Amino acid sequence: MKIIVAATPDVAIPTLNWLVTSEHQLLSVITQPDRPAGRGRSLKESVVSEWARQHDIACLKPASVTETTTLIEGADVLLTIGYGVLLPENLLSIPKHGCLNLHFSLLPRWRGAAPVQRAIEAGDSLSGVTVFALDPGMDTGPIYSVKRFALDSDITSDELFSELGVLGVEAVEDSLKAIEAGIRPEPQKNDGATRAMKISKEECEIDWKLDAQLISQKIRAFTSLPGAWTRFRSEVVKIDSVSISEEILQPGVLKVVNKELLVGTASEALSIGFLTPAGKSRMDAKSWLNGARVNDGEFFG
Repeated sequence: MKIIVAATPDVAIPTLNWLVTSEHQLLSVITQPDRPAGRGRSLKESVVSEWARQHDIACLKPASVTETTTLIEGADVLLTIGYGVLLPENLLSIPKHGCLNLHFSLLPRWRGAAPVQRAIEAGDSLSGVTVFALDPGMDTGPIYSVKRFALDSDITSDELFSELGVLGVEAVEDSLKAIEAGIRPEPQKNDGATRAMKISKEECEIDWKLDAQLISQKIRAFTSLPGAWTRFRSEVVKIDSVSISEEILQPGVLKVVNKELLVGTASEALSIGFLTPAGKSRMDAKSWLNGARVNDGEFFG
C-alpha cells in the first residue's frame, strides 16, 4: 500500500525504519515546520525531518492544515505518530483507507496528549500501544491492533517511549495487514476511559509533602522532559532520578549521609540520584554536593 506518515518525535523512527524495508511504499513524511531552538534560537528541524533527509524520502512541512489536505491525496493510508496537529474531519476520508494513529497507551485509558507520562505518574503496571482509525473525537476511533507492555517499578517516560516505539512496529504491521484483508476495526469502548492532559510546567514542581512513592512516580513520569523541578536557595533544580530510602525526614528537609543526598517527604526520605541545576548540565548528586555545600536545616522547595 501507499503510505504517508505524519510524525514529529523520535518515537516514530522504528516504524519509519520498518516501512522503508517493507512491501509498502512510503510516499512521503509530513512533519512540523522547523522551529527556533537553543540559546541562539536558530531554526532546528524535527527528528523525523532529519530521518527523511538521511533516507532520501520526501519531507513535507505544511504551515497549515489546509496545505495538508492536498499533500495526502493519492495515499492509501495516512499514519500519524505524535504529529502534534489535530486533523479536521474532512481530511480523514481523503486516503483510500482513511487515517490511522499509533497511540502510546491501551485505549480507552489515557486518551490525549501525554499518555506515557500519565501512565507512569498514576503508577500503572501495564501500558502498551494502540493503532486505531481516526475519527472526529479525541482518540476515540475504532481499534485495529493493541500490544501490551508490563511496566517495571522504576521505568521512566524516556525508557517507556523507547520500548513502545519498537512495540508500535508490530501494531502498525498488524493493522496494515488487517486493512489489506478487509478486516474492520473494533469499535472502541468508553468504559474505563481517562484523559492524558497536556503537561504544564507548574504541575512539574515537586510537592515534598506527598508520599515518597507518588513523588518518585512524578519524577520518573516527567524525565527527561519537561522535567520535575524544585527550588534550592531560590534557584530551580530539576530532579532526574530518585530512590526510596529508609530514612525519615521532614518534607523537603535535606540531609547528607556518607555523601548521599536525602530529602524528606510525607513518608520515607528520597535519595537523589541525578539532578540538573539551572544553567548547568545534568550531574550526579555527589558532584552537586561538592559545589552546593548543603548546610544542616536547608531544604528543597
